[in-house]
Amino acid sequence: MEGMFIAIAGVAICVGLSGIGSSLGIRYGGEAANAAMIEDPKNFGKYLVLTALPGTQGIYGFVIGFLAMGNITTTLTPYQGLGILCATLPMALLGLYSAIYQGKVAAAGINMSVKHPEESGKALVLAVFIEFYAILGLVISILLLNTLGAK
Repeated sequence: MEGMFIAIAGVAICVGLSGIGSSLGIRYGGEAANAAMIEDPKNFGKYLVLTALPGTQGIYGFVIGFLAMGNITTTLTPYQGLGILCATLPMALLGLYSAIYQGKVAAAGINMSVKHPEESGKALVLAVFIEFYAILGLVISILLLNTLGAK
């Protein structure tokens, strides 16, 4: 039973931290978008993409949580439960931090595009760079969960 509890804690941490990061990242973008739309509300579409981008980390955290749940049984040893917890940590931590910083970069891009609307594509590219690290967390967590064989 202890192994199952440890594994469930890993799922909760992964989904929770990735969700918190996404919420904060979207907050930064949303605040900047709202301020920018005071100047020109017709740019909502441009700002929407930059604002929503940090939300992907929450989705990735949910995917890892879902995959980890497939490995949880009532017969897990504490060692196996710890393995599942550890496998969820890359996505949990990268999801938290990359979403926050992606939101900050997106907000800066939104602020820049108020003065230079023709440069909004560059702002998107810079924000997408941070997405790469969230994807690395997703991939390594998937690989770790697949190597555990804790079923």
